[in-house]
This record gives sequence, C-alpha cells and structure tokens, in this order.
Amino acid sequence: MNEVIKAMKERRSIRKFKPEMPKKEDLDQIIEAGLYAASGMGKQSPIVVAVTNKEIRDKLSEANRKIGGWDEGFDPFYGAPAVLIVLVPKEAVTGVYDGSLVMGNLMLAAHSVGLGGIWIHRAKEEFDSPEYQQFLKDHGIGGEWEGIGHCAVGYIDGENPEAAPRRENRVFWVE
Repeated sequence: MNEVIKAMKERRSIRKFKPEMPKKEDLDQIIEAGLYAASGMGKQSPIVVAVTNKEIRDKLSEANRKIGGWDEGFDPFYGAPAVLIVLVPKEAVTGVYDGSLVMGNLMLAAHSVGLGGIWIHRAKEEFDSPEYQQFLKDHGIGGEWEGIGHCAVGYIDGENPEAAPRRENRVFWVE
C-alpha cells in the first residue's frame, strides 16, 4: 500500500500525551507539511503559531476549557506539550477551508514522524477575544485573524488507537 495512504488510514486522534516536548526538528517538519496544504487560488493565507512555552500553553488550555464549559482542572489539549494554532486572515474568502486543510496536514505529518496529534476546536472564539488579539500583536502578528483550530502535538502515552469501522453507504458512483 502507498505509504501516504497507509498513514492516512492509521492516523488517529490522540487523547493522552506524555509531557516530554517533541524535538524541534520534528515540529518544524510538521509545520512545513502543514504549510504545503492546498489553498484557494494558491494564496497560502493560513499561518501557524507554534506554542511550546508551557506557561502560554497552559493559559491557552484554560481559555479553551472555559469556552468549552468543562470543569476546572480539565485539559482540552489532553496533556500535549506543543500546540500548533492555525489562523487565517479574516478577509480570506476560502480561509476556513484553507486552514482546515492545514490542520489535516499537521495531524497527518505528526503521525508520520511518530507523534500524536488532535484537532481541538474553539480557536475561533479564543482569537475573537481582545485578550488573544493582543496576544497576537504582542508576538508580532499584525492584522485581523480568525482561529481555525489547535493541533495539539506530542508523544503518545499508550498505543495508537484502532480505527473505528468505516460506515457503509458513503460513496455514490455516477458513471
């Protein structure tokens, strides 16, 4: 089987990570793969904000937890030490689609280098807030951005889960 298709079939969303930070070289490869995602009209509008600072990562986790309505102490990033945030310019016509393709590439690339990943939502709500708009400015990211998702990344704590059986009757041929 083709290695890319094999990786697509084997990749699962991971919900338990070890605390060790992945190697920067691996994170760089994952991010690069994300930035090679297809984009509307080839505009390459999405950006990735790579958060490896534990204090900032924990602050993001807490904001995400509050937006999601979970009890105090819950970590919506499941212990992943690195969070790759995908943002698109608010004016980008195909931004949500472009950013979603980046997210898919990030998760697949994480799997391909032996790491786990999971798409965590609520980036839109976070980056609509004045606090996180200021966060972007404080880190040299100007402009108006829409959050697409967080790709929580790290070493898997346990085994890669098995794929659920695929539902039937999802392909319709028109020949």
